[in-house]
Amino acid sequence: MSTAYGPESNDDNTPTQGWYGAVPPPPPPPPPVWHGYGGPPWPGGPGYGWPVKPGERQPKRRRRRVAIAAGVATVAVAAGGTAWAASSSGAAVLSTAQIVSQTDPGLVDVISTLGYQHGTAEGTGMVLTPNGEVLTNNHVVAGATSIKVRDVGNGRSYVAKVVGYSDSNDVAVLQLTGASGLSTVKTGDSDAVQVGQQVVAIGNAEGRDGTPSVATGTVTALGATITASDSGSGTTEQLSDMIRTNAGIEPGDSGGPLLSTSGVVVGMNTAASTAGSQVGTTADVTTAAFSIPIDKALSIADQIEAGHSSASVHIGATAFLGVEVSANAGDGYGQASGVTIAGAIAGTAAANAGLTTGDTILSVGGHTVSSGSDLQSIIEGYHPGDKVTVVWQDEFGQTQSTSVALTQGPTG
Repeated sequence: MSTAYGPESNDDNTPTQGWYGAVPPPPPPPPPVWHGYGGPPWPGGPGYGWPVKPGERQPKRRRRRVAIAAGVATVAVAAGGTAWAASSSGAAVLSTAQIVSQTDPGLVDVISTLGYQHGTAEGTGMVLTPNGEVLTNNHVVAGATSIKVRDVGNGRSYVAKVVGYSDSNDVAVLQLTGASGLSTVKTGDSDAVQVGQQVVAIGNAEGRDGTPSVATGTVTALGATITASDSGSGTTEQLSDMIRTNAGIEPGDSGGPLLSTSGVVVGMNTAASTAGSQVGTTADVTTAAFSIPIDKALSIADQIEAGHSSASVHIGATAFLGVEVSANAGDGYGQASGVTIAGAIAGTAAANAGLTTGDTILSVGGHTVSSGSDLQSIIEGYHPGDKVTVVWQDEFGQTQSTSVALTQGPTG
């Protein structure tokens, strides 16, 4: 069984799970899943998990577990200070210590509060501009109701807002409130990366929020395509064009830089997996780490900064409908196809409209809903404050319709 770890670190190796909004009902299979904003199932999507029992508080959530199709799973990062003799690009070669010294000030620790899940998730980010534009993985902030960032360069903490994100490409851009004069990372050309060249990965391993950890390795493949799946929800996403290395990145490193020997960022660390006799040992362990080429990540970041939304890029805050939906659709008396509501969160659009347990949503904004994923894709096209028409059928088979104003929800 292959397992890989994404951005966050956890207090233990167990998948930690959460819920959005009201406490879910007892879990007679199949359990309900949350579609709080019409987004990834609750549990579902990056960083979401199993429902918490009534009255039970989830432990601090700091690890996102993902499975990588390539078939290997994570080990601990090894710090290194070796000076390498040659650079494939012909640029000046720096020692690991020199690379770390010049890069660390441009990094941040990202701490996401998962309010509805009663947990936190921690990852890494790279500062792109002195006024606090930060590049990170989408799954580092997915499900966040608030985000705090600690700048490694000056030691200060900032509130961050999500400028935009692409869940299909696992890229997000944050803006730090009140930031100025920050150190930035130096980006390079990921097209120049070659198999066999040495690389350095730096990040907030295990969410320690201290001196960034360091892992060294070599590039083992280019253009890799992986399928990352959440171990708790089983939801998957395919990422392509990835740089594969054998650097032992850890949970918490996601969103951090993959650097060449000349000290420039060539990739953003995103997922890793290890296979061996014992995770965390140095014997009989094979590591596969995957990074998004920096040219690709920056291209998406530029689109986000320009405010150009698309089928794969969402700009601004995430809209929120606020319903818990049953895994089975349209299975009640007189119900048409749709998604059956298992609960509505107080204060959200759904609750304000009178939607309640047992109702079945048939359409939103004129778009037919036949599954939770339909609801996700529809709501992701809106923003907080947008008004949409929801058509539903109550538990007695009566069809009703109303216009609702979507509220703001957790980051997509």
